[in-house]
Amino acid sequence: MTAADAPHERLAGFAAGGDDYLIKPFLMAELLARVGALLRRSGRLRSNLLGLGDLVIDEDARTVVRAGALVALTPTEFDLLLALARHQRKVLSKLQLLSQVWGYEAYDPNLVEVHISALRRKLEAHGPRIVHTVRGTGYVARA
Repeated sequence: MTAADAPHERLAGFAAGGDDYLIKPFLMAELLARVGALLRRSGRLRSNLLGLGDLVIDEDARTVVRAGALVALTPTEFDLLLALARHQRKVLSKLQLLSQVWGYEAYDPNLVEVHISALRRKLEAHGPRIVHTVRGTGYVARA
């Protein structure tokens, strides 16, 4: 515990008007989620933020930040990541993703594979794998 983490320092911060406290090291996703929650409670922010490890997805702005870096995604890649992130730790089949992202009930499942591959390449340039394959079943997002 450093001097800044000492209980009297935290109490002094709250007494000075602080609403929250985070101990280092912390995930950028946690910091952004806490700031977003404070802003939403105050009525200053109506943005929908999703966090997954060091990944932050802003649904309204349609942006993705990974480890503090903005990740440039195509609209389809963003929608695919959003579908997976909304169902974190739940396996989604290729058919479910085709339906949710493209609106197709039946189409070539290779379409999903191609976009998953591109999405992984962009996300993994900034950190470890988040989109995992569950062989014979589908894909899952987990940090």
